[in-house]
Amino acid sequence: MLRSDRMRVVPGADGWPVAYDYTVGSASHRFHLRDGIVPICHIRSFHPLDDHYGLSPFEAARRAVEVHNAASNWSRALLDNAARPSGAIVYKGPDGQGSLSAEQFERLQAEMEAHHQGARNAGRPMLLEGGLDWKPMGFSPSDMEFQKTKEAAAREIAIAFGIPPMLLGIPGDATYANYQEANRAFYRLTVLPLAQRVSAAVAHWLSGFIPGEVILKPDLDQVPALAVEREQQWRRVGEAGFLTDAEKRVLLGLPALVEGA
Repeated sequence: MLRSDRMRVVPGADGWPVAYDYTVGSASHRFHLRDGIVPICHIRSFHPLDDHYGLSPFEAARRAVEVHNAASNWSRALLDNAARPSGAIVYKGPDGQGSLSAEQFERLQAEMEAHHQGARNAGRPMLLEGGLDWKPMGFSPSDMEFQKTKEAAAREIAIAFGIPPMLLGIPGDATYANYQEANRAFYRLTVLPLAQRVSAAVAHWLSGFIPGEVILKPDLDQVPALAVEREQQWRRVGEAGFLTDAEKRVLLGLPALVEGA
C-alpha cells in the first residue's frame, strides 16, 4: 500500500490512474504513466471500496493495535502506581465537615505525588495529619485482566498479517509440535504467496523496460522451515524406480544433465 502522505495516485477522467505524485516536504514530483512505460511498480492488496490504494494488513488490524497500545498504557499506569489504586484519603474535620480548603487539597495532592507515587516509593509509610484517614481500595478481577486483553489484541493483529498466533509465544498457545506445524504453515500460507505475488509483479514491471520476459521466483530450497518437506520430496522421488534420472531431475527442479559432462 502506498503511503498517502508521500505517494498519491492521480486518477484520470475515467477513474484510471494517469500519474503518481511523490511528495517530500514541500517538494513534489509527478510520475506520468505513458503507453508501454510504467515508472511506478504499485503492488496493492484487495480493497472492496478503494481500487487505487488497496487495503494493507496494518489498516485492517488498526483497531486491534489501538487496543494493544491502550492495554500497554494501562499496565504501565498500574506499575507506576504499584499495580493497585492508591486508595482514598477521607477527611473529617473537627466540626464534622468533610471538605478541605483549596490550599489544603493542593498541598495534600502534591505530597502524595512527590512521596507516595511510583515504583521507587512502593511500600513507603504514609504520615497523615489530624482528621485524615486512609481507606485502601483494590481492583476487581475484571479490571486486572489487561494482560488477557493484550493477548487477544495480539492474536487479532497476527491474524490480520497472516501469522499463526502460536508463533507469538503466548503462554498456553504453543507446544513444540504445533509450533513446527505453525511455522511451516506460516511460510506456506503467508510468506511464499506474498513472495510469489511480489516477485511476479516486479518481474512483469521489469519486462516493460528490457527485451524479453523477466522471471523472478523464490528459491524454496533456501527456506529452512521447508527443509522437512524438501527432504520428504527428495526421498519419494529418489525411491521411484519407474522414473529415469532425467525425469527425477525435472521433478526436483534441477537442470538437465549435459551429455559428456
